[in-house]
Amino acid sequence: MSRSASTNDRFRPRGQSRPGAQGEFAPPVTVTPALPAAATFDELDMPVELLKMLTSRGLNEPFPIQAATLPNSLAGRDVLGRGRTGSGKTLAFGLPLLVRTAGQRAESRKPLALILVPTRELAQQVTDALAPYAALLKLRLATVVGGMSIGRQAGALRAGADVVVATPGRLADLIERKDCRLDRVNITVLDEADQMADMGFMPQVTELLDQVRPDGQRMLFSATLDHNIDLLVRRYLHDPVVHSVDPSAGAVTTMEHHVLHVHGADKYATATEIAARDGRVIMFLDTKHAVDQFTKHLLSSGVKAAALHGGKSQPQRTRTLAQFKTGDVTTLVATNVAARGIHIDDLELVVNVDPPSDHKDYLHRGGRTARAGESGSVVTLVLPNQRRDMARLMSDAGIRPQITQVRSGEAELSRITGAQAPSGVPVGGSGPVAERPKRGGAPFRGLGTRPGRAGGGESRRSAEARQIAEARKAARVRRGS
Repeated sequence: MSRSASTNDRFRPRGQSRPGAQGEFAPPVTVTPALPAAATFDELDMPVELLKMLTSRGLNEPFPIQAATLPNSLAGRDVLGRGRTGSGKTLAFGLPLLVRTAGQRAESRKPLALILVPTRELAQQVTDALAPYAALLKLRLATVVGGMSIGRQAGALRAGADVVVATPGRLADLIERKDCRLDRVNITVLDEADQMADMGFMPQVTELLDQVRPDGQRMLFSATLDHNIDLLVRRYLHDPVVHSVDPSAGAVTTMEHHVLHVHGADKYATATEIAARDGRVIMFLDTKHAVDQFTKHLLSSGVKAAALHGGKSQPQRTRTLAQFKTGDVTTLVATNVAARGIHIDDLELVVNVDPPSDHKDYLHRGGRTARAGESGSVVTLVLPNQRRDMARLMSDAGIRPQITQVRSGEAELSRITGAQAPSGVPVGGSGPVAERPKRGGAPFRGLGTRPGRAGGGESRRSAEARQIAEARKAARVRRGS
């Protein structure tokens, strides 16, 4: 809800925070009263053809974050919006940006509106969501991200892109090449601003924001509003309307949280059976190597799995997500690259095979399920030596999970996750991945241990081979072979 307070808090010298604000975030509060929320899209000052398109897509009533912010953003106000991922933030900032830019025409290399996001996946998702409305309003969109041809992106900017959806690093590169200038950008959006801060993008983000029109409109949307956002808000938002309308992922009533206590020797088999369930699942692991090895194992066990991590090219990542959305892939095995900016309809289960490092990562991983009012479950596999850290993480996240001791093959595991024995028929001709044990080497980083927490002298490959063999043996026993 919007509030009022002193104008002294609105702007401060660069780098200077509000006294007493260290360690917590107290967002600046609006001085000008906010406009009332909209009950329907028809109440909003938007073109008739746009309203018809929303209706044709089944969007008759705005989500809470849209209802609260759209009247103000369409009026040109700066907006600070907190809404859980999956709550409809893209249209909350995208519709007013497009409506207020419509009728103008960008010059070569000089876009009129900018949307900054932290990841390539989120950039593509935002572009896909806004493209139909942009086309209707005759606006040209350009997506500017790493991992793709910078020449093509420069060409789109030279052709006069009106709206640019960008990750900070690639946009900075194009500006340095003189393929883009931001001095005509009148509307700027920061989406998932907290992740940009967490990923170390703040210097690039502030450098980019210093180049847009100082009198332009700024909108900042984020799933969380913590002290990392303080600099951006106080430096770049003028008398913002502040809305915090959705609970964090941990407070969503349609989401269940389960902590499953497992033993190291059984963790691989347990994770394999969960992956073999009917329906789609995202499984998070710590490292790229662990993701690749577990994906190979799942494929050889009969699970339609695919890997997603930062080591994959952008075309590979895009193709993998498309296959997961269509069901050609049922288990997406990922590092934290998939924890933000990926929207999958009707995803019922997220599994932390390796527990996340902090509560924010937990909330963002879990935010892949129970989106837009749907139900879902988040399951975390926890070894005995991880229980204390996991209890602290859950407390920080404000979550009281259901805690269950499980083993592979048990009815309780199936009840909670839908786990079942895999078919054992390799997918796509994939072969076994177990290797002969070798002496020495680092502990296996992924299933069973977190980096730096492993003990004993078992090598990574021998531990991996042992766990794969145990998982397959357990599956054969349950199939009666």
